[in-house]
Amino acid sequence: MEAKRYFVAGIGTDVGKTIASAILVEALNADYWKPVQAGDVENTDRIKVQNLISNAASAFHPESYLLPYPLSPHASAAMAEVDILVDEIQIPEHRNTLIIEGAGGLMVPITYDDLYIDWVKKMQLEVILVSRHYLGSINHTLLSAEALKSRNIAVKGIIFNGNENVHTEAVILQQTGFKFLGRIDDSAIVTKEFIKQHAQRFTHL
Repeated sequence: MEAKRYFVAGIGTDVGKTIASAILVEALNADYWKPVQAGDVENTDRIKVQNLISNAASAFHPESYLLPYPLSPHASAAMAEVDILVDEIQIPEHRNTLIIEGAGGLMVPITYDDLYIDWVKKMQLEVILVSRHYLGSINHTLLSAEALKSRNIAVKGIIFNGNENVHTEAVILQQTGFKFLGRIDDSAIVTKEFIKQHAQRFTHL
């Protein structure tokens, strides 16, 4: 049986994709890959996730593009005078389930011609959407859901990052029809133990 591939997408920037990815990697003994890293090249998201994982089965695949500026990939590449060739962003070989972390939201441009959501569609990936509660998050979540549905992209479900907000979550789940996969509690400090504890909530995937 072919190993599963999940694309972890956020409804925007700083909603907790990296923490969610780490939890999923730990829960599923999965591999991790972030195709494009823009900024923080000395402490990439790959390194952050690797430092939070306790299991010995996971592999951490190198980025296709490592860009120096903390901007959308198309802008960071332009400033670094790097030509991103989207066709060369190919999924690495993997035996375990593969967790693929995006950059920002689904509509983030990889190049001036290619959005991340276009690449997800091309690769036929199943999406796990991460939503975090803030004023405007309902709108951002529903717009992300509409974009995925309009392109017929498979969605495994949604993870809420943060303490429960009954009214927000209820309307998001009702309007999207997405499956609720689990919740990540708010925490000022994220440790290996935090990741291990939360991983128990996601072993069913």
